[in-house]
Amino acid sequence: MKKYSVSTYIYFIIPSLIGIFLFMTPVLTDEGWKVPIAILANILAGVVAPVISYFTIIMFAISAFGALIAKWIPRKNMKEPSILDTLFYVNWFWTITRFLGLAFASMVVFQFGPSAINNENTGGLLMDPNGGLVTFLFTIFLFAGFLLPFLTNFGLLEFFGTMMVRIMRPLFKSPGRSSIDALTSWVGDGTIGVLMTSKQYEMGNYTKKEAAIIATSFSVVSITFCIVVLDTVHLARYFIPYYLTVVLCGVVLAIIMPRIYPLAQKEDTYIDGTPVDYSREELPEGYNSVSHGLENALAIAHANRDPRQFLKDGSRNVIDLWVGVAPIVMAFGTIALMLAEFTSIFVILGKPFEPILTVLGLPEAAEAAQTMVVGFADMFLPSILGAGIESDVTRFVIAVVSVSQLIYMSEVGGLILGTKIPLKFFDLVVLFILRTLISLPIAALVGHILF
Repeated sequence: MKKYSVSTYIYFIIPSLIGIFLFMTPVLTDEGWKVPIAILANILAGVVAPVISYFTIIMFAISAFGALIAKWIPRKNMKEPSILDTLFYVNWFWTITRFLGLAFASMVVFQFGPSAINNENTGGLLMDPNGGLVTFLFTIFLFAGFLLPFLTNFGLLEFFGTMMVRIMRPLFKSPGRSSIDALTSWVGDGTIGVLMTSKQYEMGNYTKKEAAIIATSFSVVSITFCIVVLDTVHLARYFIPYYLTVVLCGVVLAIIMPRIYPLAQKEDTYIDGTPVDYSREELPEGYNSVSHGLENALAIAHANRDPRQFLKDGSRNVIDLWVGVAPIVMAFGTIALMLAEFTSIFVILGKPFEPILTVLGLPEAAEAAQTMVVGFADMFLPSILGAGIESDVTRFVIAVVSVSQLIYMSEVGGLILGTKIPLKFFDLVVLFILRTLISLPIAALVGHILF
């Protein structure tokens, strides 16, 4: 094993421990268990609440008009794009989407335009300065983006990735380093998991297929939100069997989904087009998984000793998320919530689930059917709509499925579309439906045993 100085060991151990604490260590607060990153974001959100909406408008305007101006300015270096290239050289579809995000946000903040957009249950829900998703994303992106290098730049992924590859690759078709993404999402927040996956994909550490699998299999909602969901459907006393069922569904889905369409059809090539390199995961002669993982980690830590690189990477993450991702979440999230609030499209789309729910022996199948699809718009809607159902087992199933579906356009879905992760809107629709169909019988079986 190659020898490294004591300072290199320190560069690996101390930043990695800080990253584990910030992103992966739940802390008990008055609002329940939260990771420190989320606590910091909540504190800042309360401080900047009076001005965050206006800051959001400014960033959305920079995003939209910057992309428009870039249409008439030729790129200088196609092989080594600058941060401006990354931020503003997007196609017309994403340029228009950015302008939609700007328009929707402006209508909410300045109270003009159709009431369907600035309604408190649509655009107003996303832009609420006191806890709306889009405004909260600006604070969570600030801390998560800037501090993410603690997890990615000092060898933590390499160390655990080498040891976990024998579990992650055969079970979930993903590299060992994705175990950190998965754990960060499970104990922290799904948005942080998507952010981390996107950055690892852009850095060439995940292939297109691997990035798509990780973003849609492990970026689950937090434990805190699970508690809120269960309380909404009046089943808080069943939290332990409920959360164990959610975990069971999550593991089963993470095993099945990478092996079927559309994830199975994604290209196993890196962002630059080169094919997957499994040799990265092979153990050299004379090494075991721990010693090889440690050597890989130390090599990364040694290469990232310059604190200026940390500041550069963190700042770039934050700006990229503010300018490139947040407007997309606003655009797609508002449209999805308008469809849920003002049309019967989800009631119609839910009709095919009635016979399925009936076959599974769930009472009030007609009332529960629309909750199977409305979650595509927002993760909380199924629980709200299902709260009035009398059957405990049906409400339990709704609560489990709504969390297991994962692809919510008001959060994870919109976030994925705003990143470079190679998933299209149609892919997300298919994944949402398949996750629903697979998790339904599992939830129903446990529900019948429990009740």
